[in-house]
Amino acid sequence: MSTSREPDGLVRRVTVSQAAPRAAAVDGIVVVDKPSGWSSHDVVARVRRLAGTRKVGHAGTLDPMATGVLVLGINRATRFLTYLVGADKEYTATMRLGQSTVTDDAEGEVTASLGAAVVHDAALAAAIADLTGVISQVPSSVSAIKVDGRRSYARVRAGEDVALEARPVTVLRFDVLDRRSAIAGDGTAVTDIDVVVACSSGTYIRALARDLGAALGVGGHLTALRRTRVGPFTVDDAGTLEDHGVSLRVVDVTTAARRCFPVRELTEEEAVAVRFGKFLEPTGPLPGVGWRGDADGQSPVAALAPDGRVIALLADRGERARPILVLDPA
Repeated sequence: MSTSREPDGLVRRVTVSQAAPRAAAVDGIVVVDKPSGWSSHDVVARVRRLAGTRKVGHAGTLDPMATGVLVLGINRATRFLTYLVGADKEYTATMRLGQSTVTDDAEGEVTASLGAAVVHDAALAAAIADLTGVISQVPSSVSAIKVDGRRSYARVRAGEDVALEARPVTVLRFDVLDRRSAIAGDGTAVTDIDVVVACSSGTYIRALARDLGAALGVGGHLTALRRTRVGPFTVDDAGTLEDHGVSLRVVDVTTAARRCFPVRELTEEEAVAVRFGKFLEPTGPLPGVGWRGDADGQSPVAALAPDGRVIALLADRGERARPILVLDPA
């Protein structure tokens, strides 16, 4: 196992050779450019083999059809993932206007072909504007949301009718990059639009395509999706599974924490207190990094010991800062 430092401002990586012994302890974040056709669980299983540990998890799934940024944690860093799930995300996507499907994407059966040979600019712009900002979104019925203990997609595949409740999400950006006319497989004249979407965690891009088509009265679904960012991690940080198979690139926990959250530098006395799970004086408001905040609208804060290592995540609760995750306990 070898450790390398890159120039300041870039991701610091720990490179672990496949030949490294399985006993070698590797902690950190791995950013994978997921290929199409792979489930998130498939990627986790591959990285478990590469890292030689069962302790690998992800910070939010991608559908098998989708490609792009999948953030994984290894060993101690798996505890960190809970606080990365809430990060903002960004996607490029292709939406087909003129057809609806049962899954709101190209993998589902077509349920309506109304056609959309012509989509007027003003109508498209108005519909997109209505789907930008804080909106109420009904997730796709084939999402992984649990309904009475079972995944929604499992109920749909079993032939059940599933009606999920709407929930608030934030669409920060919804821009059309390109548009073109096309002919669907059944001969329907449709319009395909390439878009970029930046949004809060929990936003379904398939549902945006569905709702855009519904607003235009023609139906819509997703035909391609690529996640380009999760919080501060972008496709430039991601390696393919082939890249990681040659050498597993791991972002150490301290570097990841510095990139993901505001930083609070602790005194030696404060570091000791945090290691014992004790409260501190409140941190106060600090800008988050691509993180929409918890129930109180605040980002966790990365607490650094005097030697610069992250030892905990803190959250202000009233008049004190409480450790919500202690990575280096006493």
